Amino acid sequence: MTTNTSEALFAKAKNFIPGGVNSPVRAFRSVGGNPIFIKRAKGAYIFDEDDNQYIELINSWGPMILGHAFEPVEQAVSEAIKNSFSFGAPTRREVEMAELIISMVPSIEKVRMVNSGTEATMAAIRVARGYTGREKIIKFEGCYHGHGDSFLIAAGSGAVTMGVPDSPGVTKGVANDTLTAPYNNLEAVQMLCDANKGQIAALILEPVVGNMGCVLPKEGYLQGLRNICTKEGIVLIFDEVMTGFRLAKGGAQERFGVTPDMTTLGKIIGGGMPVGAYGGKAEIMNCVSPQGPVYQAGTLSGNPIAMAAGLTMLHHLNDHPEVYTQLEATGNQIVGGIRSILDKLNLNYQINHVGSMYSLFFTETPVVDFETAKTSDTAKFGKYFHGMLDKGIYLAPSQYEALFLSTALSQENIAEVLAANEAVLSMI
Repeated sequence: MTTNTSEALFAKAKNFIPGGVNSPVRAFRSVGGNPIFIKRAKGAYIFDEDDNQYIELINSWGPMILGHAFEPVEQAVSEAIKNSFSFGAPTRREVEMAELIISMVPSIEKVRMVNSGTEATMAAIRVARGYTGREKIIKFEGCYHGHGDSFLIAAGSGAVTMGVPDSPGVTKGVANDTLTAPYNNLEAVQMLCDANKGQIAALILEPVVGNMGCVLPKEGYLQGLRNICTKEGIVLIFDEVMTGFRLAKGGAQERFGVTPDMTTLGKIIGGGMPVGAYGGKAEIMNCVSPQGPVYQAGTLSGNPIAMAAGLTMLHHLNDHPEVYTQLEATGNQIVGGIRSILDKLNLNYQINHVGSMYSLFFTETPVVDFETAKTSDTAKFGKYFHGMLDKGIYLAPSQYEALFLSTALSQENIAEVLAANEAVLSMI
């Protein structure tokens, strides 16, 4: 495949955009080579600037559950645009969206629309602090909640050690209010609570992690966190920006049967448009301005175009439970096929999988947290990534990102993905 146009665009972009990209993972730094610039997409395929076609397994990092350019969503956006792009004022669709989200997500009694998942998590933490009158939060190593200062914190040398800034520009003061624990470790969480009694406002996590690769909660782990937060008076926040409406109509909280106090959403509720939301118990959400004292605002929040796209997407998911049956079947077929290939090739790499999310880790160590994820051979993953790309399969350009499947994948697509896996895995 020729990618001359992408290479030229990347060279030009580096003159005007830091690193040549507007989000770091796009730069291909962790896999080597230069990024591919995408021109268009339809169904299960994306096309680059040189019109090369790829079957894609990222789906804009999750929201394209129904594949790219799903016609009803396209039509809804086309109709909404006729009435102008933005009002900065209330609209009917905001009310309809809020009502629909509340009907689908178990934990949400009231919801506020924002413009991104990052904005949703930042606001949720602020509201939890305002509601509890406490300042500290707990997050987990390897869980990513956007680029808010509170979330860019690495772990200290022990479970009760204060965090240290993980990015220049994050102050020590912010770091001191962020406590970190290993994912899937209840004892570490209880130790943090004991060492910071009555000081922790919120605990936030991805119920299924997507940002160190796909990592599932151990049996009883989410319920254990629920129990600790209830006992300690801590607001439990599920970051379902990736898992919301993907793992079930009601997200991971429905699938695993554990209800948080607050939930953050994004991606899917805009049908691919820039959007986010946070919601939860009414008594917590009533702290948000103008009803309460916790300030949060946004001119583009509830943008009419994003609401039109998101409403169409969510109505389709709500009205067609067969979507989830198909996603489960596709996930099982692809992951089952890769497992068979690994067995055939006598390779003991790890695959984590739930529903329409999965990751292949180039390690023989079961991946249950960030430390075990980091045992992966990232150089080997880079070879795998480029091998798959050469065969027309577009994967996430990082070992530490989950893959997301769509209903647009046909049996022929699945067969092609599996054939490419066997060919590439047999060579690296």
